[in-house]
Amino acid sequence: MATPDFIRTIRAAAGHQLLWLPGISAVVFDDEGRVLLGQRADNRKWTVINGIPDPGEQPAACAVREVYEETGVRCVPERVVLIRSSGEVTYPNGDMCQFMDITFRCRAVGGEARVNDDESVEVGWYEVDSLPEMEERQLFRIKQALTDEPTWFEPMSTD
Repeated sequence: MATPDFIRTIRAAAGHQLLWLPGISAVVFDDEGRVLLGQRADNRKWTVINGIPDPGEQPAACAVREVYEETGVRCVPERVVLIRSSGEVTYPNGDMCQFMDITFRCRAVGGEARVNDDESVEVGWYEVDSLPEMEERQLFRIKQALTDEPTWFEPMSTD
């Protein structure tokens, strides 16, 4: 994912220290029930479409923007399916961050899936029973988007 300018500004002052950042993920389905995935340029991993909202940008608007910017697909957010914090991530340059991710289920309404920027090397529609190899957290987002359950969140500890 490309680093937004506002984060570069923060990094200039904060260095590599851990930043707590918002993240948005979009699980986009087409009319055939296929899910839209992208293979990231930075690590070659397959993921649902995701990104960081711009300052002041609403989460659903960010999901729509990121999907279009990365894939050329137009979508409509239908509901929030998951809210979860990630583990700490350390990038090759030493920058550390942790994301508070809001995952939306979205419906494709136009456009054609293609690599639309430099963040992905491949983009496409996949049947949910024949997905490329993906990390468990990505599969969990898709699983939650396929259910009609309430928004998922990590249960509070009773300790």
